[in-house]
Amino acid sequence: MDLLKKGIAEAIGTFVLVFFACGVAVLTGGGTVHGWVATALAFGLVIVAMAYSVGRISGCHVNPAVSLGCLIAKRMTVKEFIVYVCSQILGGFIGGVALFGIVKMGHLRPLGNACNTALDYNGTLSKISAGGYIGALLVEIILTLVFVYVILNVTSENSGAGKKAGIIIGFTLTLVHLLGIGFTGTSVNPARSIATAVADAIYNGNTDALAQVWIFIVAPLAGAALAALLFKVLHKEKKVQVPAGDAGAEKE
Repeated sequence: MDLLKKGIAEAIGTFVLVFFACGVAVLTGGGTVHGWVATALAFGLVIVAMAYSVGRISGCHVNPAVSLGCLIAKRMTVKEFIVYVCSQILGGFIGGVALFGIVKMGHLRPLGNACNTALDYNGTLSKISAGGYIGALLVEIILTLVFVYVILNVTSENSGAGKKAGIIIGFTLTLVHLLGIGFTGTSVNPARSIATAVADAIYNGNTDALAQVWIFIVAPLAGAALAALLFKVLHKEKKVQVPAGDAGAEKE
């Protein structure tokens, strides 16, 4: 029952992340400075909000990459990892379908679609170069490495971050988005990328993002694995109790 509650919390958190943060990206667009800033802040603020709410239940991973980092750092079991990832993908999917569906029903003209793409994607898959794919992979690996490494550090029991951890993590996600939006739209989260790619295919008939989604599954997971290994090499924890994303609040 406790694991079920955690799974539900992860699904809710990922739903909120996709619906609200990707919603801001859709409504403000990613091609302008104010659109970038608004979207980056939206992702960061969602993480802060969820860290101090569902974080009390599940640790607020809301991201398969974060869960993988925690698994490698031995902060969760394989069973928990599977439940978390399945819940995150489900919650993200519902959020993506709800967001794109409402935009479609309202006959709104989105300024962006919040999907993640290779570096030189300009609306045609056939024109993407090998460098575009490699560049996207490198960007996402680096961004995720930094994001997950910060999470593992600030949620360590001897980090001193305490209840400020959720705020630090939120600001870090904002930071990686400020840089990454101009490159790939910023994923660092396979569940978020899958959700928007599938929703775009369902409602707009555009399968280009879906064809590229492998980048935003492979790269974030690779970045998270590297972050966990780096953390294990550089840090030694006496006793691990707090899962990544927990803002330091007591668990229910």
